[in-house]
Amino acid sequence: MRWKAHGYAWITLGFMAFSMIGHWLLGWFSYVSEQEQHQVPIMVSDYLILMGRDTFENWQSEFLQLLWQVGGLAMFLYVGSPQSKESDDRKEAKIDAILRQLNPQAGEKAIRELDLKYQRR
Repeated sequence: MRWKAHGYAWITLGFMAFSMIGHWLLGWFSYVSEQEQHQVPIMVSDYLILMGRDTFENWQSEFLQLLWQVGGLAMFLYVGSPQSKESDDRKEAKIDAILRQLNPQAGEKAIRELDLKYQRR
């Protein structure tokens, strides 16, 4: 059930894991080759610092720029930011006006019942 409900997140997590493993593995081969060319000892601590720096540079340029813009916007629209609330309030007011025009007494009653069942924001 969780696989279906959060399929996009699982696929994204899989792509991210695959790309991180590939990035660090290929980075290791590159690091070893460069160290051998300069006849410098291979040290895991130096590699971890180098790859950590490269990873955070990628996160800064890609994640913070693109993913946060898209993900943050979607999240804030979903939780009811003023930008998303404005259009919902307008639609709700239009529907209320239509109900009142069709039948003023029954329309008011229906609006009150809906307001009780689904609290307005």
